[in-house]
Amino acid sequence: MTSTAERLGGLLADVLGGPVPLRLRAWDGSECGPAGAPVVIVRSRRALRRLLWRPGELGLAEAYITGDIDIEGDLADGLRTMWAGAREQRLSPTRPGVAQLASALKAAARLGAVGPPPKAPAGRARLRGTRHSTARDRAAISHHYDVSHRFYELLLDSSMAYSCGYWESEDPRYGLAEAQRAKLELICRKLGLARGTRLLDVGCGWGALTLYAAEQYKAQVTAVTLSREQRNFVRARVRERGLEDQVDVQLRHYRDIESGEYEAVSVIEMGEHVGDEEYPGFAAQLFGLLRPQGRILVQQMSRGSKAPGGGAFIESYIAPDMHMRPVGETVGLWEAAGFEVRAAESLREHYVRTVDAWRVTLEERWTEFVSLVGTEAARTWRLYLVGGSLAFEERRMGVDQILAVRTGDRGRSGMPATTADWYRGDGAS
Repeated sequence: MTSTAERLGGLLADVLGGPVPLRLRAWDGSECGPAGAPVVIVRSRRALRRLLWRPGELGLAEAYITGDIDIEGDLADGLRTMWAGAREQRLSPTRPGVAQLASALKAAARLGAVGPPPKAPAGRARLRGTRHSTARDRAAISHHYDVSHRFYELLLDSSMAYSCGYWESEDPRYGLAEAQRAKLELICRKLGLARGTRLLDVGCGWGALTLYAAEQYKAQVTAVTLSREQRNFVRARVRERGLEDQVDVQLRHYRDIESGEYEAVSVIEMGEHVGDEEYPGFAAQLFGLLRPQGRILVQQMSRGSKAPGGGAFIESYIAPDMHMRPVGETVGLWEAAGFEVRAAESLREHYVRTVDAWRVTLEERWTEFVSLVGTEAARTWRLYLVGGSLAFEERRMGVDQILAVRTGDRGRSGMPATTADWYRGDGAS
């Protein structure tokens, strides 16, 4: 007699286009699949309904978020095995054709899994309005950041840097805090900050670079964010550190930044939220805000040419309206805006270590995270961090620092002859 797990395996094979490279355990305890493979636990028939109504990445993600599906042991090992097997067998978890869907429906009926679509997890973004309008951009940023600064204080190091760190040492005592300080230092060096330098920090996040530039380099910083929670948090830190005369934190869209001649601009993992069609205008606007010989540093995530954007799960639960492209295309957009690109440095492997450090913190403080945001939100972040780490590890995603300059008369750049000063000494004035 065919077990529930075997029928389940056949159904998933129909949806995915081939046998699942994992061991399945059904809600009745029956199992099937290769021995020794990671075990996927299907806790209820509702998981199958999610896959039938949303075949592919989003259905699988929502089944995991709600606990309808789980992986026994380490989630990263399970996903790594699943993706490797899917590549080897050329499985494609996309929307099935008519015949494939009919077969899947018959199998689901035999398993008692046919029914209305299950309710989506509460954390799914529900944005309205014109894509990348000011109001919608504000809602997208609010979805990700205006949960609670306490959540990010639990997850991040004391600097509150929520971007890729720069790991300068293999010493086990060298951790996330040191890597984030090294990243902030590297950015300030590349921008050539000094006492009185006027820096525009676009998408300032929780203020890590803003505060570092003001405290360590005595820069005059204008920090811009769309998140009210971030604006309030950074302003409070500015007051605590007595930096009111150096830092101006503004709640505004980048399109509404007032004109001014800045000597430096930083865009740290904010460009992914600008939008594909809007990006040329974004680059042109920042060109206009820089004085001649002013520098801009863009730290931005990228994806391969065959996988642009953030993916269904990321765009639905983490960063709605996000768009990524190959780094070469981004470089071309900055050049088209009038900038001379002087350097592009990949930090891809650094992001694996950064995200893994966040993931360790999430697991170590799991009970605190669940108490703060609930189980579904905590599982969403676990899936996000594990999936992100693997995407960087396997080069499906990258992250790069692009340094460019607005040249002055007759091509004068004001740039140093070499990059040696970026990578040695303490640099702060």
